[in-house]
Amino acid sequence: GQGVDEPLSATGFRQADAAGLFLSNVKFTHVFSSDLLRAKQTAATILGKNKFCKDLEIKYDARLRERKYGVAEGRPLTDLKAMAKAAGEQCPSFTPSGGETLDEVRERARDFFEFLCRLAVELEQKEQDMHGAPSRSSGTSEEQLVFPWTNHCSEAELSSSNSGASKILDANILVVSHGAYMRNWIGYFVSDLNCTLPTNLTKSQLSSVSPNTGVSHFIIKLENGNLLKPEITCVCLNQDSHL
Repeated sequence: GQGVDEPLSATGFRQADAAGLFLSNVKFTHVFSSDLLRAKQTAATILGKNKFCKDLEIKYDARLRERKYGVAEGRPLTDLKAMAKAAGEQCPSFTPSGGETLDEVRERARDFFEFLCRLAVELEQKEQDMHGAPSRSSGTSEEQLVFPWTNHCSEAELSSSNSGASKILDANILVVSHGAYMRNWIGYFVSDLNCTLPTNLTKSQLSSVSPNTGVSHFIIKLENGNLLKPEITCVCLNQDSHL
């Protein structure tokens, strides 16, 4: 939750190191992190391993915090499940007293995602103003080749973007957040924005919480800068081959 702001454990730092090595060849343009300490430390560790952007500024955003669990925070998961059972409900839909509902978490995710889309469009407009043309007109740039997980996942979307029919905005954003929050964000992508999923993804995988430092990769296309209809493709979800 949010109320217990503990640092990473030794295991957590090892996992963050592994994620950093896994992503070391990916050139990020922006990094955003939850403002909770464990996420801050994870983001800093990942960037510290990166070959291109060690000095990139990490921007902290409260909208990326873990779901608030109210009276259940700082207590074992078994206590939360017992509270839910006593209320005649099940996790994760159960909301403890003082906690956030799933709808409230999803609203935070929606707000932050729309902020990212606006950021990407503004970035592209600045590039056009400076150079008179988009900085990248199709999905064929060599930068895509550095993603380490394409060997493990469907590459259909990466190759299909080569048609150049729509421009790909020049933003490559790392977001470091938390398990329950990210599950809600992905649910928003799928149910509200019709995100395309890998064909081999099961329903249980879609609803499960990511392992610590699990990596998910989404390609977002904003046709002609249209913020209202983002086209979202999930390349991989909760990737943990680095652990």
